[in-house]
Amino acid sequence: MMQMKRSKEVINVGTKTLSIRIDDEEYQFLSSLAKEEKENVSSAVRELVDLGRVMLAIEKYKKSEASIEKAARIAGVSISKMMDILKDHGVEANLEYEDYLKSLKSLRKVW
Repeated sequence: MMQMKRSKEVINVGTKTLSIRIDDEEYQFLSSLAKEEKENVSSAVRELVDLGRVMLAIEKYKKSEASIEKAARIAGVSISKMMDILKDHGVEANLEYEDYLKSLKSLRKVW
């Protein structure tokens, strides 16, 4: 099992091998990115996938296509972390009544 570090969170995940076809220009970009970051191409691709998940979650949340909970699942982070990410990207809260009730229920469990 591999450990992934995502914004100060450590998540244990199993790994799968994926083979994809990309054009030469995309491969050259990935190779140069990996070289700049002093990592291998696979690590660079994983980082881009992680970033892509976060950006997709932000966009879906901004368009009201995802609740805060769904956005967090898309990004692969906790709800509180997703709220921090949205704040860092200047996205205003789009809390729906359903989100409010879930947050209240979670808060009651803690207290």
